[in-house]
This record gives sequence, C-alpha cells and structure tokens, in this order.
Amino acid sequence: MLKLNLLRILEELTSKREIGPAPAFGEIHVMEVIELLGSESPVGRFKLSQRLKIGEGSTRTILKHLRVRGIVEGTRKGYMLTKRGMKIYGFLREHVLGPLELPQTSLAFGEYNIAFLVRGAAGAVRMGLEQRDAAVRAGSLGALTLVYRDGKLTMPGVEEGYGEDLLKVQELLAKKIGLREGDVVVVGVGGSKRSAELGAKAALLETLRRLKG
Repeated sequence: MLKLNLLRILEELTSKREIGPAPAFGEIHVMEVIELLGSESPVGRFKLSQRLKIGEGSTRTILKHLRVRGIVEGTRKGYMLTKRGMKIYGFLREHVLGPLELPQTSLAFGEYNIAFLVRGAAGAVRMGLEQRDAAVRAGSLGALTLVYRDGKLTMPGVEEGYGEDLLKVQELLAKKIGLREGDVVVVGVGGSKRSAELGAKAALLETLRRLKG
C-alpha cells in the first residue's frame, strides 16, 4: 500500500498536463524532498532548492502539491513531513539502502558509480534493460542491475567475464549495507556524481514500479 501511495504521488506530481507546460522537475526530485525532510526537517525552501539543484519555483510547486496531499506541512522554521509523510519515508528507509559509491571497474565503468540496494526486489528484474533505460532517460550513462541469489551477486543475462568485479562489489555491499536473499542492487554510472546518482534513483524507482505487492 505504501509503495503504491509513493508511486502514485510521484506520477501525479510529474505527469504532463493537458494544459500548461510540463513540470520542470521529475519523480526523483519529489522522492528526494520526502527523503530530505524525513532525515533533516524542518528544512527551508531555499535549502531544499539548493540541495535538489532545481529552481525555487519548482521546489515551491513540489511542496505545494505534497502539502495538499497531506504529506508535508509548513512551519516558521521550514517544512517537515506529516504522519502520513513519515510512513512513506519509513517505507523508503526500510526498502531502499544507499547511496554507496563504487570504484570504477570493467563492470561499473563510469567515472562515478553510485549504488542503491532494493530489499527483496529480485522478482522485479528481468534482464535489467528497463532499469538501464530509465537511468539513461534521467541523464546518466546507464545503470547496472544486480541480483543477490544463493549467496552470490549476479548480473542477469551475463554468465561470465565479470566474476572478479562482481565479487568485489558483493564484498563491499556486504560490509557497508548487508545483503539478503532476493535483494537487488542498481548502480547508476555517469560522468558526474550527480548524474550517476540520478541514474541509480531512476533505476530503483523502475524496480519498485515493477515489484508486485
């Protein structure tokens, strides 16, 4: 239910309107507002705009729509999540871990490589193409999608050639985050840290969208 609420809110706030211009922000920015307010609130609009690297007008619009939906509330000190907003933030905290920066390898080929782990989402992954395409649309070079099964991190559709690099990534994730059966790791790759992060977040949202239940 919380996953559906989150995805519906993201879609409603960023869908192209029949009248008027398309919003100058995306689903990732809306999710980042929820994450930031959940971890640091209260936060002022100017600080949110700076952290998200979008205009104050777009930030104001996001906050307005989230307030109408009962997810944020404004105070003299800034904005904070409501009880409903905290439930959605709690869902993200429980199911999405990261970010974690990975070193450049033949597997993670970007100058910057940012990973997020999505708990128990293996059923949402086919070959990882949908996640890659979502990452590219977000402005990154692409994304890798890895699945943890039977005690081993694997890349769907690839049987060999990256075993050593996969093991390094697995060891790093196990140490920093912890891996469980059925977890999914999405890695955004980019020429800048921000583009890699945007790619990874687009890939994790695509994974959540395809996750049943």
